[in-house]
Amino acid sequence: MIGESTSVDAGRSAPVDRKGLAKAFAASLTGTALEWYDFAVYSAAAALIFPQIFFPDSDPLTGTLLAFSTYAVGYVARPIGGFVFGRLGDVIGRKQLLVITLLLIGVTTFAIGLLPGYDRIGIAAPAILVILRFAQGVAVGGEWGGAVLLSSEYGNPRQRGFWSSAAQIGPPAGNLMANGALALLTISMTEAQFESWGWRLAFLLSALLVGFGLWIRLKLEDTPVFKALQESGDRAEAPIRDVLTKQTRPLVAAILSRIAPDVIYALFTVFAITYGTRELGFERGEVLTAILVGSAFQLGLIPLAGALSDRINRRLVYAVAAVGGVVWSALFFLVIGGGSFPLLIVGVVVGLAFHSFMYGPQAAFVTEQFTVALRSTGSSLAYTIAGVFGGAMAPLIFTYLLSRTDSWVSIAVYVLIVGVLTLIGLALGRNPDPTEDEHYALLASENARHARESEA
Repeated sequence: MIGESTSVDAGRSAPVDRKGLAKAFAASLTGTALEWYDFAVYSAAAALIFPQIFFPDSDPLTGTLLAFSTYAVGYVARPIGGFVFGRLGDVIGRKQLLVITLLLIGVTTFAIGLLPGYDRIGIAAPAILVILRFAQGVAVGGEWGGAVLLSSEYGNPRQRGFWSSAAQIGPPAGNLMANGALALLTISMTEAQFESWGWRLAFLLSALLVGFGLWIRLKLEDTPVFKALQESGDRAEAPIRDVLTKQTRPLVAAILSRIAPDVIYALFTVFAITYGTRELGFERGEVLTAILVGSAFQLGLIPLAGALSDRINRRLVYAVAAVGGVVWSALFFLVIGGGSFPLLIVGVVVGLAFHSFMYGPQAAFVTEQFTVALRSTGSSLAYTIAGVFGGAMAPLIFTYLLSRTDSWVSIAVYVLIVGVLTLIGLALGRNPDPTEDEHYALLASENARHARESEA
C-alpha cells in the first residue's frame, strides 16, 4: 500500500522541521507532565488522606484498600480512553485528541478538589469520587499514545527512543510537582488543617497548570507523518479491528512489555508511602521527599535511557533494566528495614533509576511494534490494557499480600512474576524499522514544497 500511494524516492531523507520538533517536544512533555500531576496528586492522596476523608467508618487497612480501589479505577478506565482516543488519533490526528484529553482531566481533577467528604454528603462522596477518577483514567488512557507520536513523528525516526521519551518525562515531572505540592502543604500547616482543607489546594491548582498546557498545544500543528498519511489515503478504515485481527502479536508484546514498569513504579511511588509510614514509622514528609528526589533523577535518566536505546539494541536495554528492577525491588525492603531516612532515599532513587531505563525506551518500543496507519490505536490499546494488569492492581495486591503474609517476600515474588512477563513481551517484540516513517516524512516534505510552489 505504501509503495502504491506515491513515487517519492525512498533513498532520500526528509528535512526535520526543527521549530515544529521543539514545539512538539515541549507540548508532549508539558502536557503529559500536567496530566500526570493530576493523576499523581490523586495517587498520593489515596495513600495519605482519602481513607479518612471518604472512608472514615472503615478500619485503617480496609480504608486503605478502598482508597487504593478508587486509585485502581483510573487504570481500569484507561482502555476506554485507549479505544476512543487512540482510534481518533489515527482518524482526526494527534493534536486534536490531546486537547480533548487535557481538558477532560483538568476539569475532573478540579472537581475532586471541591468534592465534599463522607461527613458532609455520606455515601455520595466516595461514589462521586469513583466517577471522577474514572473520567481521569479515560483521559490519561487517551493521552499517552498521542503525546508519544506528537514528538516522535516530528523527529528523526532513527532517534525515536530519545524523541519519544518526551512523553515519558511527563510522569516523573508530574509526580515531582504533585508530591512537591503535597510536601509543601504538609510542612506549612498542621496535620488537622491538611486533612480538613489543605489537600484540596493541590487539586485546585490543576486549573492553572491545564490552562498553560492548552496554550501550548493549541499553537501546534499536527505531525508531518500524520498529514502525509492523511493526504496519501493510507489511513485505516477500522483501526481497532485491524489492530485486534492483524497485529495480535505486536499488541501482546507491547502489553506484556509494560506490566513490570507499571508495577515497579507503583511500588516506589505509591505503596512506598503506605509501607514507609505505617510499617516502618517514617514521617509522611520523609517518604514524599524520597519520592521527590527519585523523580528528580528520572527527569535526566529517562531521556538518557531513550537515547541509549537508539545506539544499543532497544530490547536489550529494556530487558537489563527489567531484571535490575526486579532484583532491587526485593533488596529495597532490606535496605529500608532499619528505618534509616538516607537509605530510604537511596532505595527509592535506585528503584526509580531502574524504572527509568525501562520507561525511557518504552514509548519507542511500544509504538514501533505497529504500522504507521495503526500506531495511535495500537500503542494506546497496549498502554491502557497493560495498565489494568500492572499499575491498577499493584497497590491493592501489595497491600493484600502484606496483610495476609506479614512479609515483604510475597511482594518480591509478585514483582518477579511480572518481570518474567515483561521479558516474554520483549522477546515477542521486533526491533526498530524506521523506513516507513522516513517514507511518510519525505512525502510530507514533498507535499509542503509543492504547496509553496503553487502559492508562488
